[in-house]
Amino acid sequence: MSAPICYRISAPSPATHYVQVILQIHGWDQEVLDLKLPVWTPGSYLVREYARHLEQFSVRGGLSWQKVSKNHWQIHTPGVNQITVEYQIYANELSVRTNHVNEEHLYLNGAATFLAIPNWRHLPSEVEMILPYADWRVTTTLEPLGHQRFLARDYDTLVDNPIEAGRQAVYEFTVQDIPHRLAVWGQLNCDANRLIQDIIKIIEATAQLFGPLPYDQYLFLLHLTTQGYGGLEHQNCCSLIYSEKGMGNPEQYQKFLNLIAHEFFHLWNVKRIKPAEFVPFDYDRENYTTSLWFCEGTTSYYDLVMPWRAGIYDAKEFLKLLGEEISRYYQTPGRDVQSLSEASFDAWIKYYRRDANSYNSQISYYLKGALVTLILDLKIRRKYQNQRSFDDVMQKMWQKFGQTEIGFTPTELSEIMTTVLAEDLTDFWQNYIHGLTPLPLAETLEDFGLELQEIPGKIPFLGITLEPGRCVVKQVLRHSPAWWVGIDPGDELIAVSGRRVRPEHWPELLQEFAPGQTVQLSLCRWEQIRNYNVILADPQPERFAVAPMAKPTPTQQELRTGWLGNLAFCPET
Repeated sequence: MSAPICYRISAPSPATHYVQVILQIHGWDQEVLDLKLPVWTPGSYLVREYARHLEQFSVRGGLSWQKVSKNHWQIHTPGVNQITVEYQIYANELSVRTNHVNEEHLYLNGAATFLAIPNWRHLPSEVEMILPYADWRVTTTLEPLGHQRFLARDYDTLVDNPIEAGRQAVYEFTVQDIPHRLAVWGQLNCDANRLIQDIIKIIEATAQLFGPLPYDQYLFLLHLTTQGYGGLEHQNCCSLIYSEKGMGNPEQYQKFLNLIAHEFFHLWNVKRIKPAEFVPFDYDRENYTTSLWFCEGTTSYYDLVMPWRAGIYDAKEFLKLLGEEISRYYQTPGRDVQSLSEASFDAWIKYYRRDANSYNSQISYYLKGALVTLILDLKIRRKYQNQRSFDDVMQKMWQKFGQTEIGFTPTELSEIMTTVLAEDLTDFWQNYIHGLTPLPLAETLEDFGLELQEIPGKIPFLGITLEPGRCVVKQVLRHSPAWWVGIDPGDELIAVSGRRVRPEHWPELLQEFAPGQTVQLSLCRWEQIRNYNVILADPQPERFAVAPMAKPTPTQQELRTGWLGNLAFCPET
């Protein structure tokens, strides 16, 4: 055996969604063996309690054991140097951060699968895969040992390398003389060659920013389903889930490439350029940081930038996507409630636990972080006539923290940005990272000959959204007319001023009334009919768009061209 720790994985009846694990430990020399299962996985900031899916824990040889906490098992091992532990994992949640096994494939997330030996996290481990069908194969970035056996140099490596087994299609290609793979489970409803060429363009564009690729292989692991969207970054691979129908739609295909760009950018920003609070990871509890806005938000900005630089879409499409992000920002009342540093710190209890009031109380650190990065990028570009940009920040972060993986503090992040800009950013930090000052988006874009256009809405503002296909209130927006009179999520909307409400005709019905008009809403709550008189407000902006100014000043034109190239005037309609 090549390692002191060996995990033997099997799924003899995959249709039941159970994975069997046999853990063998050799060379143990202590009186007590502690085993722990992580409660979360790096890159997804929520305590997911993976131990709730662990069943039938047992120890061979009659050794006594006890469970001492939700994810902690303790075995008494006096004079014993070889221990064998068995357990089962229920694996029936298809996502990038959980386990899934059925008669078609097996997908393992390391944190949700492998018990850790806290004192031996630095030691190598071996994984042996026993496949249920002869035509299945294993795809992973763990080091191969032959005969479906793989090696992880330490526990962090084991957690950071997902495993796919099944009949997945695997496409191989090379970038900078480094092997890459795209493994696909599901129906790929697009041209595989085109997809690979687009992925190569994104890889090359990102490498132009950071330099040589920092790995000796890379794997894009893609699950295509009837619905779903998400990604999870790893050191030299990423897990992706996407709609198989969406791959055949041009707009959704482009969105998938943004997802690719996001997860690939993460192999630098987060996996190597990481907050000091993540060094090392504590798998037993939340790892708090106020820097997720940079980890995720800055990455979200670049997931729009990189496909544009790669030539997948042009600058006008880039501006269109920026407009969509800005629209989401202004349509989120929580921007006036939660700061960016608070959103980062409280991700563990808020971002992944959204409810009907989340739009009122939260702002996404992905979304606002991307827009703050945009503002900083343009602030640097304006001062240095596009000879410097936020790229310089990323390069310095890579050189100082990424290549060494020592972890950065919020102060060190601010210092790097201050060095690149050569200006004091104390007020900026207080206003836009720690504070609730509205982002100066229109002013910032104006310097570059761009205007932020407000596309007016046509429907009087009530402030509620309905659940899809139902007349049930899903959300009530803060400070809206509906919010002030006490309408609640979960209320069933029956009528407006005596007119029956049907979900398919809801916008048209509301459009029949005028701003300032009082309407009576009839709702059912707790089996009781309630009537509310509500004064409709002026329509809210339908969306925002970023468009070139028709007559920019010479300075604005020069800055815009230096950033975006030549743009013909194209008024928003």
